[in-house]
Amino acid sequence: MKKEKMKSIMLISLLYLIAISACQNSHQPAKNITLNPLFTDNMVLQQKQKIQVWGTAEPGGEIVVSFNGQQVKAITADDGKWSVELSPVEAGGAFELIISGEDEIRIKNVLVGEVWICSGQSNMEMAVEAEWGRIDNSKEEVANANYPNIRLFMVDKAMSNTPLETFTGSGWKECSPQTISEFSAVAYLFGRKLHKDLNVPIGLIETAWGGTVVEAWTDANSLKNINEFIDEINALKLNSQGEREKKITYNKPQQKWIDEVNGKLNDAGILAHGYNKYGFDSKKWKTLDVPKTWEDQDINFDGVMWVKKDITISKDWQGKDLTLNLGPINDFDITWFNGKLVGSRPGVGMFRSYKIPKELLKEGKNEITVLILDIGNNGGIYGEPENITIGYSEEVTISLVGKWKYKMENFEPLILSHPPNWPGVAQQNRPTVLYNGMIKPLLPYGIRGAIWYQGESNADRAIQYRKLFKTLITNWREVWGQGDFPFLFVQLANFMPIVNEPSNEPWANLREAQTMALELPNTGMAVTIDIGDAIDIHPTNKQDVGKRLALNALATVYGKDIPYSGPMYQSIKIEGNKIRIQFTHANNGLKIKGYTQLKGFAIAGVDKKFFWAEAKIDGNEVVVWNSKVKNPVAVRYAWANNPICNLYNGADLPASPFRTDEW
Repeated sequence: MKKEKMKSIMLISLLYLIAISACQNSHQPAKNITLNPLFTDNMVLQQKQKIQVWGTAEPGGEIVVSFNGQQVKAITADDGKWSVELSPVEAGGAFELIISGEDEIRIKNVLVGEVWICSGQSNMEMAVEAEWGRIDNSKEEVANANYPNIRLFMVDKAMSNTPLETFTGSGWKECSPQTISEFSAVAYLFGRKLHKDLNVPIGLIETAWGGTVVEAWTDANSLKNINEFIDEINALKLNSQGEREKKITYNKPQQKWIDEVNGKLNDAGILAHGYNKYGFDSKKWKTLDVPKTWEDQDINFDGVMWVKKDITISKDWQGKDLTLNLGPINDFDITWFNGKLVGSRPGVGMFRSYKIPKELLKEGKNEITVLILDIGNNGGIYGEPENITIGYSEEVTISLVGKWKYKMENFEPLILSHPPNWPGVAQQNRPTVLYNGMIKPLLPYGIRGAIWYQGESNADRAIQYRKLFKTLITNWREVWGQGDFPFLFVQLANFMPIVNEPSNEPWANLREAQTMALELPNTGMAVTIDIGDAIDIHPTNKQDVGKRLALNALATVYGKDIPYSGPMYQSIKIEGNKIRIQFTHANNGLKIKGYTQLKGFAIAGVDKKFFWAEAKIDGNEVVVWNSKVKNPVAVRYAWANNPICNLYNGADLPASPFRTDEW
């Protein structure tokens, strides 16, 4: 009897311990659940990969995620974060994603398919049909954009000195005539081609910002491996310092560059002209519009330009200090008011706001003179009209919008070093700030790969871009944790005036730096040397851009047996006074397009002097020569900002620019 009683006591004790343990390990349903902004109705999840779902809630609560027959639980960590991992799913839908806690979130109309990140600067951002630009046949493209299984997501522009966890965006939208107009044309046309050829849902995430540099899209740990950026990365840590400390830290590199510019301007005699003196007669100067980039008014120019505006100030303003607002200026300015220096500042996109002491005012005619140095791409005073003013309060101003006088100087900006970024301002071209605000918050959303259209804003630093671009690709692959995912990019199109003699221009060197990124695994390049525009940095033929990117993806990512690249330089063989060039991607033979003869080849001997070459196709090779070059050693093709060139393969894809020398 005692034994039976003892057994009963032990059983009760065991049950009690089990009950206590169950109570200790149980969790209440999570409260205040939020999801990363990528998780909305109409979303697309990447097929055939583990699916990450994450968000925040009150610590210690239980989250239950249900999707397509799967159910996974998670407990919110002490920092409020939670995440779950779902097993891979085949393409299809529509499904419902359910996240349960104290409340329930239902995400409807979810598809599973192919997801691509679409990033870069303005040629990626350029919409199908927007106010500032529209592509060829834009109205027809919009009207025919009925593809409910293509889904579009736009990440809002955001900068941050430190990596962010979340962001704002448009939410996923079905592709339709009502949703496509403002979306990236390159991304849409790329995705449309994939959708038609693969017959699976396509998700496109646009995260782009016009006029931006590659280092802004790269994280701090990666940029620290490039010496030129160590100081700027360290400067991002200064947010906790006082204003005086910040100025002391930042002013050193800034002042060094400004001193260099002023020295070069003095050496060239530009500041000695007296154009900035009060009363200088500029009546014979030409006129331009402010605010508007030079390039947008057919002034294709890099270098120094003087701009002047006369204004009339009434007697009522005498005795008052004024503020001169010029908005953003590309890239560097020196500004005078009535012949007296009032300000100078570098920085693409930086607002210029200068104080005008009351002692400088004259009754009647007053003069504003600005020397602008543009070191590449767009130049000029280009901000919003409401920001171009002078006045003594926000309410009492004179608009400076309209016609200004201008005079160009013969000055080569490429002799200057790259300007450091201006202190204390959330500027989109500072290193890391767009990675922190527009890439890091997307992690670790499942993707197939990325497409990239950028480089114009780095063209003045092409040699540096060789390392920078590879660093960005490697960086994104590391942080996404999906291995060497496909990274496809657009080589810069032809742009700017055509030169008559062989040259060595910045965009040619930038294209070479882009080509070098093909040394990384799972990369692909769409050549666009034939579809640019001499006077518009935003060519409107985005159809071929999207198609060529898609051909890369279909062949290299999805295994389609199709041509996807134009001829690529492989090797040369010197044969007496001629050079024979071998290519990959000949695809049914090389051919000439648009002319009866090959154009764009130049040849040189050991003296490094290039001459235009005669050229002929010989099977899958090209033979080049010039009677002036008896012993040739090097060849260049399409080596200019805007070359005349016409070598294609049998698939009608253009050859990529190249050079065989390293001079």
